[in-house]
Amino acid sequence: MTSDRALELPGARFPARRMRRLRRTAALRRLVAETTLSVDDLVAPLFVRAGVDEPTPIASMPGHVQHSRASLVSEAKRLASLGIPAVVLFGLPARKDAVGSDAWDPDGVVQVALAELRAALGDTVVLVADLCLDEYTSHGHCGVVRADGTVDNDATLELYQRVALAQAVAGADVVAPSGMMDGQVGAIRAALEGGGHPEVAVMAYAAKFASALYGPFRDAVDVTIAGGGDRRAYQEDPRNRREALAEVVLDVAEGADIVMVKPAVAYLDVIADVSAHVDVPVAAYNVSGEYAMVKAAAERGWIDGDAVALEHLVAIKRAGATMVLTYFAAEVAESLHG
Repeated sequence: MTSDRALELPGARFPARRMRRLRRTAALRRLVAETTLSVDDLVAPLFVRAGVDEPTPIASMPGHVQHSRASLVSEAKRLASLGIPAVVLFGLPARKDAVGSDAWDPDGVVQVALAELRAALGDTVVLVADLCLDEYTSHGHCGVVRADGTVDNDATLELYQRVALAQAVAGADVVAPSGMMDGQVGAIRAALEGGGHPEVAVMAYAAKFASALYGPFRDAVDVTIAGGGDRRAYQEDPRNRREALAEVVLDVAEGADIVMVKPAVAYLDVIADVSAHVDVPVAAYNVSGEYAMVKAAAERGWIDGDAVALEHLVAIKRAGATMVLTYFAAEVAESLHG
């Protein structure tokens, strides 16, 4: 028979606080989780192409397509049925020119699509319109190009104002300038206020980096920069962290309702800095390259793609993002619904 003395264990040998106690079961882990990812956090990017009757698959972005107008509405309805609260719309026009005039044409692909989505969905889904010119310009840059090949910042702002008004008239709840022109938020805010659309919000691509992770997106929107050029002269240098916060502060001062960091997974430090500093919602864009890498590795059996996608989105939320624009939106929403 074991004596009472034999049961006495010296307390110093064991930790008073065992961190594993609260990890023991799934229910305990849920109870004490510090970060929660919900379908309410998700914004789904969608692509719509002018002049097509059927959706076209995007090879570098498995599961995504360039939508026809009809398939766009069907997909938006499906996303709404999953509880996703917002979509962001990118257009592929029937024609391109030097200034991207289809971007503000009332009959342009995005304006028509916005009107059809509004008619089909009412106010049940937030309609965000990407506001840029690169999909619409023959040279692939995000603004007016001078004779020497550089982008004219201030001439571009006037065109952004036209685009913002066209998107607002068509039914956008939010316009999202992504060109990284200095003063773009202030110019757009002034145009919306002066044009009778003060209720339309601005989601500023405030800290958009000149990243190597945008390749699949450019496939999706059929954009090639003329002469093998790049956007390093106006998108942010990936080596700069403090500069990103300076960009965000300027956009908030100009009237941004939401600020965005892009890309997301590779810039969690910037998301954390921004969320700690500003008092507006912070969006993060889980970009096409981040999506494609997960899909490619999962296809080869190297990773559990679903688990990695969820882990990435939780990490973005943990860093401080209020919402996440992600190509994983639909599949993650389905998994969250169980």
